Amino acid sequence: MSSSLSKDQASTSKESFDDFYTEVKEIEKRDSVLTPTQQIDRLLRPGSTYFNLNPFEVLQIEPDVEVADIKKRYRTLSILVHPDKNPDNQERAQNAFDIVARSWKILENDLTRKKCLDVYEEAKGRTDHMIAEKRKKLKKEGRPMEPILEDDPAKYKHAIYVMVMKLFADMERRRQKLDQRDQEERKRKRETEIEEEERIKADREWQQNFEESRQSRVNSWHDFQSGASKSKKTKKQKHMTGMMVPPKFKPETR
Repeated sequence: MSSSLSKDQASTSKESFDDFYTEVKEIEKRDSVLTPTQQIDRLLRPGSTYFNLNPFEVLQIEPDVEVADIKKRYRTLSILVHPDKNPDNQERAQNAFDIVARSWKILENDLTRKKCLDVYEEAKGRTDHMIAEKRKKLKKEGRPMEPILEDDPAKYKHAIYVMVMKLFADMERRRQKLDQRDQEERKRKRETEIEEEERIKADREWQQNFEESRQSRVNSWHDFQSGASKSKKTKKQKHMTGMMVPPKFKPETR
């Protein structure tokens, strides 16, 4: 009987999940045909900075869709929010268009798309681990059969969604931190280069000034030497003038 009950519970749970999934798909289908203004508002709504980190969220598609379907969705959405299609709202339309284009650029590349898919896998793994820890705690407390919030398929999907957003936000923070570190390193390197350039320039100017003033220094030295020589000669003449000079000898006339 217990086994039969478990099967019934599993069947009911699966049916609930299927109903929920169908409802989600209907909502997504409805949202996918929003008017251009509504799509622009969706992409620029409060908190969109974090929502738009997830390219699947931007394009309103599931992570398991084929690239061809992603491209179709991108084209449809990019036309809706294109600035030329929204002449009365061009600035906001351009911002929305850039967000859509950036998301497509991420998902069309195999490497970056895989990184996004890895985020979903990690989010699911972390959510499942969190659920396992909750069950372990309930079992330890003697309440192994007590249901938990994530038993509800909608709550489980929401928990994964929240974890996905958190992981994308963490990735963005790490990217910004690395960018800041890289900018600081480049700034420090550039400052060192500027200091070296200024030192070389100063040395070059000093050498140039030294060479240009060489003849002037030589001339100054010659002038100094010439002046010293004249000074000695003048002093000698003055010295001779001050001495007693004997009279010239005159021969006696007979």
